[in-house]
Amino acid sequence: MKWKPLVVAALLTVAVAYYIYQPLPDAIEKPWKLMMLDATFRTMMHLGFLKEWLDLGHSISSVKSSLESFEGFMTVDSRGGVIPGVKFTDTTFAGVPVRVYEPPAGGEGHLRRGLMYLHGGGWAFGSGKFGTYDSISSMVSDELNCVVVSVDYRLYPEVHFPEPFLDCLAAAKHFLSPEVLARYAIDPERVAVSGDSAGGNLAAAVAQEISTDDGVPVKFSVQALIYPVLQALDFNTPSYVQNQNMAVLPRHTMVRFWLQYLNADLSLLPQFIANNHSSSLHSAFTTELRSRLDWTVLLPPKFKKNHTPLVVEKKGSPEILKKVPGLLDRRAAPLLAEAAAIAKCPRAFIMTCEYDVLRDDGLMYAQRLRDAGVTVSVEHLEDGFHGCFGFIAWPLDFDVGKRAVRAYVSWLQSNL
Repeated sequence: MKWKPLVVAALLTVAVAYYIYQPLPDAIEKPWKLMMLDATFRTMMHLGFLKEWLDLGHSISSVKSSLESFEGFMTVDSRGGVIPGVKFTDTTFAGVPVRVYEPPAGGEGHLRRGLMYLHGGGWAFGSGKFGTYDSISSMVSDELNCVVVSVDYRLYPEVHFPEPFLDCLAAAKHFLSPEVLARYAIDPERVAVSGDSAGGNLAAAVAQEISTDDGVPVKFSVQALIYPVLQALDFNTPSYVQNQNMAVLPRHTMVRFWLQYLNADLSLLPQFIANNHSSSLHSAFTTELRSRLDWTVLLPPKFKKNHTPLVVEKKGSPEILKKVPGLLDRRAAPLLAEAAAIAKCPRAFIMTCEYDVLRDDGLMYAQRLRDAGVTVSVEHLEDGFHGCFGFIAWPLDFDVGKRAVRAYVSWLQSNL
């Protein structure tokens, strides 16, 4: 009978290995570390769903608590300690919570750079005060002699679109006011807006809104977008298909984030994945509108490969716009903005990752900006995956993450 515990242990080991293991592209470094990270995130989500099923709270609230606990195990600063001289202050801009990072004292009499950062997390998770966001903001403040404002906009499930956007816009207008810029000794000609993932979405939307608002005298001079999510009409772009089962952000998770953000029924997820929501039967999806996210024209040839567009002709859900009106709102989907609005945007840095469902969103936006006459720099990480920009501190340190952060800081150093 002594063999039974060994069999049970062996079966449990196989089950755990099966749960953790996920095929990854050969280019991914430290694949087992990424598998463990992905399994941790999936476990948090599954436990959250279980707690909600047991009426013990909202699943997202549960995941938020788990993520905050997880952050405690990470090294706070990627360079091994607190950056001397950088101070931060928690305050509010137009009623929105922000953390302001100010560079070390010195060089009085010289105006400094300014940067507003909007964190990612699917409009549901995260805070600029946590982990590597805090670390990177400190680093940018120190290395670029820059005042960094990290915005803690409201999140799902407490709010939906457009509230997070409106929070970021209100904070941006406050930051760009001449009085605030003067208070922090910021050069009004050197102010950036930046963000990653859902934060990249908000940064692009805010940049568009500020650029086209004649009532805002000071504009952002640059925008730096890290694998931004920019549209919700086509979930069958080459990158969505190629990376549909990729670790950290598979396609179904990104679609779920969109449904949550737009306050849509989560049961619509299969229809969105099948592109039924953007059927050609919908009169609102005009040819001109579709051209704004036509990847067959906007993507470089190397990313199209042998993929073909999926435009649903005979099926679809004609009532979808009534249920989800935000689908066509440029404040939610900046890629859909008209050319005239895009032409007014500041020059851009866009980072994309090969193994990321959002890769083509960023590349299409880069091309639309170029077509409108805006200067764009694209940093494409051939071995990158979604979220890598934040994975620079032990135990979630990846070389590609460190290279991503260095490319971002270097571009700001030269362009802001």
